[in-house]
Amino acid sequence: MTRWRGRLAFAIGAAALGACVAAWPQGEPAPDAANGKRVYLEVGCFACHGRSGQGGAYNYPAPPLAQTRLPQEAFKTIVRAGPNEMPAYPEPVLSDRELADIYAFVRSLPGPRPARDIPLLNVTAPKEAPAGSRHE
Repeated sequence: MTRWRGRLAFAIGAAALGACVAAWPQGEPAPDAANGKRVYLEVGCFACHGRSGQGGAYNYPAPPLAQTRLPQEAFKTIVRAGPNEMPAYPEPVLSDRELADIYAFVRSLPGPRPARDIPLLNVTAPKEAPAGSRHE
């Protein structure tokens, strides 16, 4: 039974890897997150979405981009169209390659931490002294 599960896990992993390789055009280099960071800062994405993709507000709330769950094609569509007051970035301004690099960069960011992992948010208030006690 254990041998069967191992083979199944291997087959699923190999299929997933094959799908990823097939999805990326042959002969093109993989997206470069370091270049994506450079372009993200250069074209001004950080002004609304933050330097670490945490989101923010300029004229309207800008969503966080760190660890985005948007598929790459949906991300590309949004960037090209520029919803709300976001400027559109057509291909002459931002190439598909640069857009793929930006996507790799925002996917590489750590994203928000849970509140329990932020010490300042977990400080308990000091207990009050019982009524009538003296403070020295």
